[in-house]
Amino acid sequence: MQKGTRCWRATTPRTRRGPRRCGADERRRTPVGSRVLNRPLALLVAGTFFMEILDGTVLATAAPAIAADFGVAPVDVNLAVTAYLVALAAGIPVSGWLAARWGSRRVLLLGIVLFTVASALCAASTSLPVMVLDRVLQGGGGALMVPVGRLVVLRSTPKEDLLPTIAYLTWPALLAPVVAPSLGGWVVTVASWHWIFLVNVPLGVVACVAAVRLVPRTTEPLPARLDRRGLALTTAVLVSVLVGLELLRPGSSPLLGVLLLGVGGLLGVAAVRWLRRAPDPLLDLDGLGVRSFRAANVEGSVYRAVISAVPFVVPLLLQVGLGWSAARAGLLLMALFVGNVGVKPLTTPLLRCFGFRAVLVWSIAGGALVLLGLALVGPSTPVPVLAGALVLSGALRSVGFSAYNSLQFADVDPERLRGANVLSATVQQVAGALGVAGGALLLRVGQALGSGSGFDADGLLAYRTAFVVLAVVLLVPLVDAVRLPAAVGEEVTGRRA
Repeated sequence: MQKGTRCWRATTPRTRRGPRRCGADERRRTPVGSRVLNRPLALLVAGTFFMEILDGTVLATAAPAIAADFGVAPVDVNLAVTAYLVALAAGIPVSGWLAARWGSRRVLLLGIVLFTVASALCAASTSLPVMVLDRVLQGGGGALMVPVGRLVVLRSTPKEDLLPTIAYLTWPALLAPVVAPSLGGWVVTVASWHWIFLVNVPLGVVACVAAVRLVPRTTEPLPARLDRRGLALTTAVLVSVLVGLELLRPGSSPLLGVLLLGVGGLLGVAAVRWLRRAPDPLLDLDGLGVRSFRAANVEGSVYRAVISAVPFVVPLLLQVGLGWSAARAGLLLMALFVGNVGVKPLTTPLLRCFGFRAVLVWSIAGGALVLLGLALVGPSTPVPVLAGALVLSGALRSVGFSAYNSLQFADVDPERLRGANVLSATVQQVAGALGVAGGALLLRVGQALGSGSGFDADGLLAYRTAFVVLAVVLLVPLVDAVRLPAAVGEEVTGRRA
C-alpha cells in the first residue's frame, strides 16, 4: 500500500490484481491531517462565514415587516438585499490587497468590527435609504472577514490536510441559506425584525475576542499599488448585472434592466482584458490556468448559482404555491438541513475512496434529478415524499460543495494562493448572488408564461419552469466534471487513480 493513501489495490508483481479495498483497517493505519488542523481558528473563520451568508439571505422573510415599518412596498426591501450583496462582492478583491498591506490579523479584526457595528446600525434604521447605506457598510465588513480569515487558515494547512480543513470552512455555505428562512420567520413572529441584526452584536464581540487570541501575527511583503482601474471595472460589472437582473420584473423597468445587463457584459470583457495585462491586477487570473482551480471556479460557479437558488425557490413554492404557513414551510425546510448535516461525516471518505471526478459527477447528476422531481410537486404530493426529496437535495449539495471547495486549491502553488483565494471568494459570492437573482427571474418568466394561458391550472407553472431550467443548467458543470482527469486532486485525497 502506498504511504498516505486511503484506497489501495492489493497486487503481486506482474501476476494477479486483487480487489480494490477501502476499509477501516487501512484508515486506521493511515495518518490523517486532523492532528495538525487548528480547529479553533477554522471554526472562528467558519463562524464569520456563517454570519456573512446568513445576513445575505435572512432578510427576505422579514421583508413584509420591515416594509410595514418603513411605509414602502415589500418588494422594495430587496434593495437592501442587493446593496449588501454588491458591497460584499465588490469588497472581496480589495481585502487581499489590504491583508498584504496591513496584515491579515488586523484586517480580519477590522472586518469583524465593521460587520458588528453595521449590524447594530441596521437594527436602528428608521427608513429604507438609511438601511441601504448601513447594509453597504455591513457588506464591506463581511468582505474583509471571510476571504482574509480563510487565507489565514489555508496558509498553515498542508495539502494532505486540506480535506478536513475545507470541511470546517464549507458548512456555513451549506447551512446558512437553509436556516435563514426558518430563523427569519421565527424571529419576526416572536420578536421583531430588529433582532435579525441585533443577534450579530454579541456574536461579533465573541468573534473579536477569539480573533485576538487565535489569529497569528504575520509579516508580509508590501503589495504594489492598488489597482484602482480594476476595482472600478469589477465594481461596475457587479452593480450593472445585479441591478439589471433586479429590474427584470413586472412593474419595474425591464428595458433598463436589459440595457444594464448589456453594459455589464461589455464592462466584463473590458475588466478581463485589463486584469490580464495589468502589472499588479486587483484579481489575479493566473489561477485559472490550473485545471482543477478553473473547474471549481468557472463551471463550479454555475453549480453554486443553481444550488443557491434552491433555498430561495422552495420556500416560495411551499408558501405561495401550495399555501402553507411560514411556520410549516420553515419546519419542512429543515429537511435540507438534515441532509446537509447527515452526509457530512461521509464526505471526506467518499472523496478519498472515489476521487473528485466520480463524486462530482454523481452529486451533480443526482442534484439535477432531484430538481426535476421537485418540478412534479403538486397539492397532492405526500409530505414524506417532499421531505425525502429535500433531504436528498441537502445531502447532494453538501457533497458537491465540499468537493468543489476542496478541489479548487488542490493544485495551486503556495505563491499563487493569495491571488487564487481572493479570486475564488469573489467568484463564489457573485455566483450566490446571481443564483438568487436568477431564481427570482425564472419565477417571473414562469408567471408570465402562465398568465392568461390554460397550462397553469394549479398555479405552479412558475415553480416548475424554475426547477426544470435549473436542472438543465446543471448540465454545464456535469459535462465538465465528466471531462476531469481521473487523478485530479489526488494529492489532497491521498487516492491514486
